[in-house]
Amino acid sequence: MKRLKNFLFLLMAVPVIAVASEEGPRLDKAPVNLSDQASLQRGARMFVNYCLNCHSAVSMRYSRMEDLGLTEDQIKENLMFAAEKPGETMTVGMDKKEAKNWFGSAPPDLSVIARARGSDWLYTYLRSFYRDDTRPTGWNNVVFPKVAMPHVLWSLQGEMVPVMKKEGEHEVIERLELAKPGSVTLAEYDAMVGDLVNYLTWMGEPAQLERKQLGLFVLAFLAFFFVVAYYLKKEFWKDVH
Repeated sequence: MKRLKNFLFLLMAVPVIAVASEEGPRLDKAPVNLSDQASLQRGARMFVNYCLNCHSAVSMRYSRMEDLGLTEDQIKENLMFAAEKPGETMTVGMDKKEAKNWFGSAPPDLSVIARARGSDWLYTYLRSFYRDDTRPTGWNNVVFPKVAMPHVLWSLQGEMVPVMKKEGEHEVIERLELAKPGSVTLAEYDAMVGDLVNYLTWMGEPAQLERKQLGLFVLAFLAFFFVVAYYLKKEFWKDVH
């Protein structure tokens, strides 16, 4: 009887645990528009300039960025800093063991990071760094507390500091405030991060637009075929009854 009670208690606790695990910071909506080639091109430039120094994208070839409206010469001149041929994948020269010693963990590959984390998570995360002298890198993050990654975009955004508030017996972060301005305004920084996240979302599935367009075509064909099949069935069976 005691075992049965314990089992029933665990069953009742499951929904509570599930709800608790879903709690977290509020995520802002990422301005993802995979039809905006200008945004994707700006995001690709942000990616190779700020992310590709530490993070790889081994599932992506430089030549695939021709789908963004770029020519091979534009890719070579503006986006290829760690490769010689457009057909090469986006790899980095950083040794994983050294990276782990420097940051505490090796920087992950970003090929499908948008599919793994979600575009809204990435957009909020890249705008949620703040100064924290207790951390080895000098930075912390509201979305990812005690993150090992430094704020590589701080020169653009500036230095944010947390504004605390009382919540029961504890202090929590209410919001972030700009302490030292960066090279761009916060609105401009948000737009740049939006472009970067747009590109990361595209990179996770470059054929997404084509897949959706093909899906609409297939649905339209099935709808047309349904009408044809319906009237063919009526014509075929009309003399049976």
